[in-house]
Order: sequence, then C-alpha cells, then structure tokens
Amino acid sequence: MMEYSSLLLFPLGSIFTLFVLSPWSSWPKRILRSPSLLPNRSTLYITDPRTKIIRDIQHLAESHETAATMADMIQKDGAGSWPPRANHQHETWPAPLRVYKEIFMEMSSVMAIEKASLDDACDIKRIAGNRAMFRKLLSERVDMAQVRAILEAAEGGQWDIIPRDTYNAFYNCIAMCRHAYRWAIIPVVKVAQLETIVELPLELVEPWAYLQRHFGCRSDSGNITSNMTLNFDSNEEYVHRINANLNKTIMDSEEAFSRIMREVENLGLPMYHDMIRATISFARNDKAACALHMARLTNQLRPMLGAYYDRLHDKTIARSAWLSHVQGFYAWGAGYTDEKTGEWVKFDGLSGNQVLLFQAIDAFCGLKAYLSEEDQHRNMPKRQRQLREAFERHSFRWKLGDSEDDAKIAREFEEILRRLRVFRSAHRTRGKVYLSQPAPERLPMTAGKSLLKADIENSLEFLDGFMLRRIMQTQ
Repeated sequence: MMEYSSLLLFPLGSIFTLFVLSPWSSWPKRILRSPSLLPNRSTLYITDPRTKIIRDIQHLAESHETAATMADMIQKDGAGSWPPRANHQHETWPAPLRVYKEIFMEMSSVMAIEKASLDDACDIKRIAGNRAMFRKLLSERVDMAQVRAILEAAEGGQWDIIPRDTYNAFYNCIAMCRHAYRWAIIPVVKVAQLETIVELPLELVEPWAYLQRHFGCRSDSGNITSNMTLNFDSNEEYVHRINANLNKTIMDSEEAFSRIMREVENLGLPMYHDMIRATISFARNDKAACALHMARLTNQLRPMLGAYYDRLHDKTIARSAWLSHVQGFYAWGAGYTDEKTGEWVKFDGLSGNQVLLFQAIDAFCGLKAYLSEEDQHRNMPKRQRQLREAFERHSFRWKLGDSEDDAKIAREFEEILRRLRVFRSAHRTRGKVYLSQPAPERLPMTAGKSLLKADIENSLEFLDGFMLRRIMQTQ
C-alpha cells in the first residue's frame, strides 16, 4: 500500500520541493506568486464536502505553511482524513496486535463496578488482583518479537505492513490498556491515586515507546487524541468502553463525554480550512476575501461550541456518573524517579486544553498558548503542535489597518473572542458543578492536573483561578 493517501493532489516532486528544498522563509514570495487561491478544478466533481475541503487544503499546501502543515498532519496522523481515521475492524489488524484489543475487552468487563468501595484493604486487593490478571494475559498471549517487528516496519515507513488507520486504532488500544492497568478498578479510588510510581508490563511499555515517537509525545499518559478522538470507528461508533456491562446511565455518559471531543474535531475541519484561507488571503492583500472567510469562521463557531453546550448537562452526561466512572480513568498522576536528580517526575492525564481546534483558534487570534511548552510536548501530538505554531506565526490580527475591509476583519475577530469568552465562562460554571459531586472513595482530582488540594472547596478555588485567567486572556 502506498504511503500517500489517494486524496493527495500534488506529485511527489512537488512534495520534495516543498518540504526539502524550500525553506519556510520563502513562503511570503511563494504566496504572492502562487495561483492556488483560484478555484481548485480537481474539486469541482467531488460531492462529499469533507473530501472537497481536504483536497483544497492539499491544493493550498504549495501556497502557505499553514496549509502545508495541515496537509502533512492529515496524511501522517489522520490516515488521509480529519478527524483522524482509525480502523477498529479487529479482523483486519495484523494478528499479533489483535490480542491487545481482546485483552482490553476482558479486563474492562471486570474492572468497573457500579458502587465504589470505601474499604482501602479491599481496594488494594482488587487492584493487585486485576493487575496480576492483566499481566498474565499479556504474558501468555502477546508475542513481543512479532509486535516489535510490525512497529519497527511502521517506523521505517512500511505502511503496507500496518496501514496508518490501523496504526491509529492500535495507538488508541494501547493507550486505553495503559490507563486500564494504571487504575485497575473503576471508580478510581484513593489508594490508587496515592501511588506515585506504577510499573507497567513490558507488553504495554515497548509498543507505547514506538507509538509516542511517531506521534511526538513524551508522556506516560494518554492524551485527547489517543484516548478519545481515535476511540471511534469509521462509522463513528464508540469502541473501547471503560464501564463495560454497567447500567445505561453510566455507559451513555462515558460515550457522550468522549463524543464531545470527537465532534469538536468533526465540526472543526471547515474551520481549519477557513482559517487557512483567511490567512493566505490576508498575506496576498485580498482583504475582501479574508473578511469573507472570517465571517464563515465566526458562523461555524456556534455549532462547534454547541457540541459542548448540547451534551455537557445532566440529561446526557449524568453528574452522578461522570466524576466516579468517567473522569478518573483519564487521569494519570504517576511517574518515575529521575536517576540523575532523584526527583519525582509526574505525568498528568487528559485535558480539554489539549484539544487541537481550541489551540488553533487561539493561535489564529494571536493569543498565547494556555499549555506550557513542556505540557504541549508531553500531551499534544507533534504535527498538531506544528499546526498551532504555524497559525501563531502567521496570525494577522495585530497587522490590521484602517480600511473598511480591515474593520470587517477586526469585528469578526472580536466576535470570535466574545464567543470564546462566553464558552469559557460556561465551562467554568459547568465544570465546578460536575467536580462538586460527592465522591467519598477518592481525593479531589482532575484528569489534566492530577491530585489537587486536600478538600474539594480549596481544589475548586485552585481550578477556578486557572479558568478565570484563561477567560481574562481571551481578549
């Protein structure tokens, strides 16, 4: 199977010229002379709007860094699509990898119980028993030599051995297995939260090293992409369940929460497209076209934010289920002792701040990144970071002049920022409601920041400070 998607428009020679021979400093000249903003004839007969958008982004890749970076991300991380495609058809995977999914399904059926235990001794026994079972299944069924050979082939660019969409699904599977081993029981309990070092089995360590090198992440924990965005098949069906066989409220809440992250990227594709076209139009001094794309971007914010507003409420994601049976699994809160310094290095888990679309919009609007550089390198795939950085480099909000078109563009920026402030204020309010639910089996914790303060009141005050600062920065 060829590495490049059949959707790719430009020939190999153009790719070589674009990425090898042409330094990024040449972009301004190329933008001015490129005809790429003319209608793309190759999309005229495509009826699927998403395919048309992807084709156009690839067509624009020779015109601008933002388009080239996104085209590269779509091809290498998205398996030719966005959100990234994941092939979860178990029977199509290379045989040595299939056992991981089978083991996860077996473990998920015994990990979760509806009512948490408040007995530390009982919890310690269950955690130890489940981890022992996990290790036994991995040791008996996984052939590490064969797994290693497949992942080395992918690392060497042999995507006929394991296609990119299968690789993505395997990334999701291993990430979910690692989190399942980390916590061992659901709901997450205090004795597990207090563990600072968790030794994972070799069968979960080695594949993770290959996968994280490919995606360019440094964390022991999974991330929004690995655990949520990729946990849906080609029919948008949810795949790896944390709370298998529990009541419908718990299972529906779990799925709805992950579906928010997937839907944001689904709705985000045309928004990336308009950000790219607005950026190129401004660089070519076609401010009327830029204003048009800005208006389109603003209009698309409402349905995208609706993916959050319409799902994050008690009828869809039950408050009684989320804190106990959903949120904890996506945390990490463990690490290792640095041999040189003797210091404990801790990894946090998933956070909504890792969602690419919000990172990209912030950068496009000229806002500073919320996540530290270290957190970005730990928890955001490399090509997603590169896209955020490209939008940041080419942000034109502070370059606007006094013309009528400049004024139109400025008004769109202000409206985008206003809607983001409203969204972040709503998130601040709803987040506190969900985090305030009773959970006597555990200590206050978020997935993205691990253990917080000793009591919920001080923990919420601590978190509120972070959220309030981001609202104030959205200017």
